Amino acid sequence: MATCREVMTREPASSQPTDSLVRVAQVMKSHDVGAVPVVDGASRKLVGMITDRDITVRAVAAGRDPTTTPVRDVMTSEIVYVGADQDVDYAIELMQQHEVRRLPVIEKGLLVGMVALADLARRADEQRQSAALEAVSQVKQTETDVP
Repeated sequence: MATCREVMTREPASSQPTDSLVRVAQVMKSHDVGAVPVVDGASRKLVGMITDRDITVRAVAAGRDPTTTPVRDVMTSEIVYVGADQDVDYAIELMQQHEVRRLPVIEKGLLVGMVALADLARRADEQRQSAALEAVSQVKQTETDVP
């Protein structure tokens, strides 16, 4: 069985709580990602996650200025994450349960990587690929459902 460490992206782009929303949006653009872990300074202690949706819904739609609004004001503080040595099956379960496509990977409380459903699907056997693809379609359906 593969571990998250084996499939994760090492040293992912990250943001700090004091960064402006413009700054984190630039990070997202330059790395072509829609979710960025938020870490506390050089320690790399994971303190939150911010997504392009957070910026749009919690800041822009609320009329907040993205040049002055800090990441900490719109990030998600209750983070779903996985340990570096946990099995990829556990990561897939977490993604399905919490309807997310990416998980920060931590070791000793510090961010060491990110694992995405695409990473898991590429490395997994046929059964795991099926579970990962099912999770993706559940997440996509949830993201596109507008009340």
